[in-house]
Amino acid sequence: MNLTDMSKTARRLAPFAARWGFAAAALLAAPDAARAQSAIIYGSLSNFDISNDTGQVCHGFEIELDGVTPDQVPGSFNATRYGDARVTATPTGTRVRWESARDVNTGTWLTRTLQHTVPWFSGQCYSWVPGTYENGGCEHFGTYTTANPTRVTSRWLCEDAAAPGTLTPMNPPTAVPYASYYVNPPAAANNPPQLVAEIEAPEPAEAPSLYGDAQWIRSYVMQLPRALSLEELMADNPNAVPMNLNQLEADYQILQDEPASGGNGNRRRKRNSGNIEPTTRAIVRRIETWSFTGSYDAVTHEALCLDLLCNAPDATEIGELLSVQMTAANVQPDSVVVSLVGGGRVSSSDRVIDCGGKCAGSYDAGTPVTLTAKADSKATFTGWNGACAGTGTCTVAANGIVNVGAVFTAPPSGGGGGGGSTGGGTTGKTLTVKTAGGKGLVTSAPAGISCGKTCAKSFATGTAVTLTAAPEPGFVFVNWTGACTGAQATCTITMNTNASTQANFVKP
Repeated sequence: MNLTDMSKTARRLAPFAARWGFAAAALLAAPDAARAQSAIIYGSLSNFDISNDTGQVCHGFEIELDGVTPDQVPGSFNATRYGDARVTATPTGTRVRWESARDVNTGTWLTRTLQHTVPWFSGQCYSWVPGTYENGGCEHFGTYTTANPTRVTSRWLCEDAAAPGTLTPMNPPTAVPYASYYVNPPAAANNPPQLVAEIEAPEPAEAPSLYGDAQWIRSYVMQLPRALSLEELMADNPNAVPMNLNQLEADYQILQDEPASGGNGNRRRKRNSGNIEPTTRAIVRRIETWSFTGSYDAVTHEALCLDLLCNAPDATEIGELLSVQMTAANVQPDSVVVSLVGGGRVSSSDRVIDCGGKCAGSYDAGTPVTLTAKADSKATFTGWNGACAGTGTCTVAANGIVNVGAVFTAPPSGGGGGGGSTGGGTTGKTLTVKTAGGKGLVTSAPAGISCGKTCAKSFATGTAVTLTAAPEPGFVFVNWTGACTGAQATCTITMNTNASTQANFVKP
């Protein structure tokens, strides 16, 4: 990579570096091949609910991240009873540690996590659910990193009976699977790249010739057109975390460490992957871990399932829920995304984009894309916005997500005469709505917009118009862009000027 390329890359990633709290220079240490993959990963997030199954009262928790330095772990989840985590370097990487304060006069710990004994439900581990949090026997921890650790191990911290006042990491480690992310390049030119999530068995075997303890895992997945923060990855937040059966990515699978010889790797490691869509900025997985209550081979400790393959667990082989891992990768694909206001179409010379229909396209990094706007018979093309300007054809380079808007204006209706005056000089303002990414309906109050079919309506100046987005079955509402923002399904716009907004839906 020459200095010019490095400068371009740094400028391209600077907004993300500012958001994540690390320098753009650090990103330049990544291999140059990352740009050729047509997507970059600029943050890996892990936020999980974990039960205390140690059989003891514990007073803290730690995560060991091998292969990364403390500056590559710029944040952690700290809305816990233990407060802020301490991030320190270790001989193999980085340790993130939450622990209770201790009263040295009385020799007592000030906070604790009890043994988990109550039925699990989403939210019981969170400090804002006081009815169950104090004695629920679980907690919520998390980190985000800017590089993939080579291995992640997490343990509860409990008092060492032989050394009172000392917290000792408990073994075996917790059954929390952590995802490593990487991008597979497109299979063909200007096709979407793929994000691969790889997890390994969290509990090591007791000896190289044995299998480790087994767990069942199952995962859910969704894509979002915005970057995520660690604090959003909560099991009670359906706007950011997949949890419906129609978002199921992989049903129950055995995850189990394998012997150095004799295993084939299929139990120790699981991989899931999918296309990074042109508008995607985050891919989120919810990975549940359940205890395995079936039989083990008496010699090798291999999990033995009633179906012989461990592909369809019997109800007697699934125990309690142990952890819920909410993990995400914030990504930036190389793509061009077009939005329209008014009546017309935008097409690319390579036919990848044809908007009204397909308004976004994936491209190899740096590919030039030439766009042409054509108004319909009742409108005039009045100009580009975003990455394009003027009224002619426009060529952009697909570096990152490139947003282009096209505005088409219809002539005034009614011609001549003063008929239709609302009195007092009041004029109407037009609200234009569009949907993108999936299927859903947007309606307005006062009535007039039902988009789907009617996506523009004139309202008297000053009218407060409330829009409601409702996804069709099999889709979810993500957020608004334009005059409306945020992830709430309703939004109110006061019509003091012409306005346009877009409701974004996704198919999980």
